[in-house]
Amino acid sequence: MSHGSYGDRERTFALADRANVLMRDYGSSATPQAYAVWYTYVSGTQPLMNDAIKGLTTENGSLSDADIDSLYETYIDSRRLVAATERMNANMLAEIEGIMEVMDLSLGSTAQYGESLQALSHDLDVSDQNRARVREIITTLVSTTREITASNRTLEARMRESRNEIETLRETLEATRLESLTDPLTGLSNRKHFEESLRKMVDGAASQAIPSSLIVIDVDFFKRFNDVYGHLTGDQVLRLVAIVMREHLKARVTLARFGGEEFGILLPETNRAAAVAIGEKVRASVMGRELVKRTTGESLGKVTISLGVATSRPGDTAVSLLERADQCMFMAKRDGRNRTVDDSRVALETLTAVA
Repeated sequence: MSHGSYGDRERTFALADRANVLMRDYGSSATPQAYAVWYTYVSGTQPLMNDAIKGLTTENGSLSDADIDSLYETYIDSRRLVAATERMNANMLAEIEGIMEVMDLSLGSTAQYGESLQALSHDLDVSDQNRARVREIITTLVSTTREITASNRTLEARMRESRNEIETLRETLEATRLESLTDPLTGLSNRKHFEESLRKMVDGAASQAIPSSLIVIDVDFFKRFNDVYGHLTGDQVLRLVAIVMREHLKARVTLARFGGEEFGILLPETNRAAAVAIGEKVRASVMGRELVKRTTGESLGKVTISLGVATSRPGDTAVSLLERADQCMFMAKRDGRNRTVDDSRVALETLTAVA
């Protein structure tokens, strides 16, 4: 498995050549955005974008500059999420400023009410007040009390309204945050979230002296599925693996797709034996499913996966734990695929990747 975005040098040039051909055949211009869209298309790293491109080219025969801009903004340009977050933050700040303004007005009214009470109290303390003057003071007191009561009701209504608006903003911010951490094809965590969670898990295992485990999964012969049946069937394979992972793992774990056909399972406070047992359940369940082509109902046979399990050791980092799990997965590939290998067998030298 490669930790790079697109693999070795020759492959990147081949992808670039293919992207240029498609851009010339289907594009209206050779802008940097167009190149980025077509390069991403041929690399297969954004399956949802590929589906969108296929739909647009089937319908229109080509991609317009507007199509390119839309695809680039939706699937490639991460600034879209940043801009959405900034908009939410601005709305939140504006709402808080509004609340503060209403509270300032209410505090001012309350202070004035206190001053009025103090003055009226002083007037009542004067011994020679006649009945008419007492009645006047009481009338003023009642009127002032009604005013402050109305002001407090206004504040209460505004606070309720603001609470609802802030809750809506909070939900939108949370949805945006989750979108930035989620793989759109499978709904699992993406590479960014996987790497962040892996670091936290390894740090936690070191501080608590409790072992944690990592499972790395790679779909066997995935390229063959894509080449023979097309990318849509390849996407179906990836979704199948994600569904099985969710079925067998619930709370306190992180499930991620962090590469093309590569998945990860983070298991905090889980020893090697338990992690291997979990991996075997996932492997057997994936193998037990029959893949059926949705458009024709044709059986495409079984899908198998190879798994590598690594358990944290003293001095481990996120990088060392991931590398060891990778080595185990490569050993599973080398030994015949469709199996789970744990790091009790891993030698120190780096193993050669097997497709």
